[in-house]
Amino acid sequence: MVESLHLVIITGMSGAGKTVAIQSFEDMGYFCVDNMPPGLIPKFWELIRESGKITKIALVVDLRSRSFFEEIRNMLIEIDNTGFIDTTTLFLDCSDEELVSRYKETRRTHPLAMDGMVSEGIRKERAILEDLRAEASLVIDTTNLTPRQLREKIIEEFKQQDDVSFHVEMVSFGFKYGLPIDADIVMDVRFLPNPHYIPELRPQTGLDKPVYDYVMSFQETEDFYRTFTALLKNILPGYIKEGKTSLTIAIGCTGGQHRSVALTERVGKLLKEENYKVNITHRDKDKRKETVNRS
Repeated sequence: MVESLHLVIITGMSGAGKTVAIQSFEDMGYFCVDNMPPGLIPKFWELIRESGKITKIALVVDLRSRSFFEEIRNMLIEIDNTGFIDTTTLFLDCSDEELVSRYKETRRTHPLAMDGMVSEGIRKERAILEDLRAEASLVIDTTNLTPRQLREKIIEEFKQQDDVSFHVEMVSFGFKYGLPIDADIVMDVRFLPNPHYIPELRPQTGLDKPVYDYVMSFQETEDFYRTFTALLKNILPGYIKEGKTSLTIAIGCTGGQHRSVALTERVGKLLKEENYKVNITHRDKDKRKETVNRS
């Protein structure tokens, strides 16, 4: 059982950016639920507390939930009385003129203006949410914010020191089995000397020291490594600045067993030393072995 849970309730005007907000919290490692009926939240939190595995949760609660206003007020009072939940209410606001413009662009219908004008629905909603806005922990006006700027502001306000919102996925693969469809950067190392033609190295992989040392023993390998890692050091901060939360780097050789595995391990190790969160996957490392066993 956890001692403390952090709950962020995201609410506010329809069209003010709640979708961008929930995606931002998801990128920061929050367990996110969209359109949670207020009456279910206390029970939901009891289940979370018993699990003891989730400590950060973001919930979107809005006018799609029936009996919204009274239920959310009662829910907040009940949660405050539990003593183990740290609650923050984020209210997203926006000018009426900008909201009307956004609805016209998306051609959506305001939830309180099903048979009337968008401006009338906005007026009704603003009246309903007036007190909730006044009691919110944080109000963000999105009138002049782009989705990217809103995301950056939310991360700036809520990111904790131990949050890691950007990570690198390193993947080795074999071209004979196809490109990884989710790769952002693909490097081809088939130009390097191939351990496959060394009988004693053929059954091993780039994780085995003899193969790793063989691949790294050539000057062209060292030249590639230095050039490629220098490039990564220069461009990774740019991806982070642009708001990207993950980057998949794929390194491929013919079969994905020797050269690509060794280089992926070495590059991944360097990025970890540069304080990036790195996950390493060797997609095709054992494909040849599986094929031999089947035959």
